[in-house]
Amino acid sequence: MNDLIKYAPDLALGFLENMKIAAMCAVLSLVLGTVLVSMRVAPTPVLRAAGTLYVNIVRNTPLTLVLAFSALGLSDTLGLTLSQTPSTNSFWLVVLGLSAYTAAFVCEALRSGINTVPLGQAEAARAIGLTFLQSLRLIILPQAFRTVIAPLGSVIIAMIKNTTVAVAGGYLAESAFVMKDTFDDTGVSIPIFIGIAAAFMAVILPIGFFTGWLGRRLAVAR
Repeated sequence: MNDLIKYAPDLALGFLENMKIAAMCAVLSLVLGTVLVSMRVAPTPVLRAAGTLYVNIVRNTPLTLVLAFSALGLSDTLGLTLSQTPSTNSFWLVVLGLSAYTAAFVCEALRSGINTVPLGQAEAARAIGLTFLQSLRLIILPQAFRTVIAPLGSVIIAMIKNTTVAVAGGYLAESAFVMKDTFDDTGVSIPIFIGIAAAFMAVILPIGFFTGWLGRRLAVAR
């Protein structure tokens, strides 16, 4: 127990790193996912093909490979440097990889929401002279977002849990890696497992309840 108390601050800091990664990825994946869904429903065949290709490739690629590509491909091979500090550079590479991965699922969730918007609304938007981007921004996407709040919540929950494989991208400060070090030093595993799991549940369960409630509250009547 004394060892657990001794390493508790390190475990807490590791968990906070997971939450930092999750917060950044939530914003970036939402932005990128919105761009991707705009491409997937665009009237231009090239944009539709590019969006479809990206989503199909990324969704069917293991996350660990995406993060490894961020660390080894983008950083070591192509020389992409997002910070001069190695740990900060690894942090942003993980955020980049996880955001690119999650954005594909955000895109598909939003596309399912767009499919619920009656076609007549898009036709009416064109009839009054709105461009594709204007009708998407003012009419279609607001309704789509309201329809898929709960599915987007599930995507965000999955993304939060996926932060535990950040070590695949070379980031060694997150909770899973710190937990492994603690196992090696203390030989204690089950209480640490339970503690980390409880910490994630304390974050994930409220998100699930809130997005479910908000989805019902803002549901678009058809």
